[in-house]
Amino acid sequence: MKKIAFIALTALFLGTSLTSCREQKSEKETLIEEMKADGADIKIKDGGDKIKMETDDKEVKIKTDDDGNVKIKVDDND
Repeated sequence: MKKIAFIALTALFLGTSLTSCREQKSEKETLIEEMKADGADIKIKDGGDKIKMETDDKEVKIKTDDDGNVKIKVDDND
């Protein structure tokens, strides 16, 4: 009986620890996917350090500097 309880607790622990380690998408990745879904015109410069995406009503610019800092500028053309 102790062996079954130990196996059940181990399975529960492993199950919760593995599901909590799911990869979270960054704001940059989320914006890129959203703009792709809207059919945006995407221009990539400097090996991916500068990304410009445009639709009829929205413009997004993403810049990554040498330190890895990401700057995002969103302009709604209302």
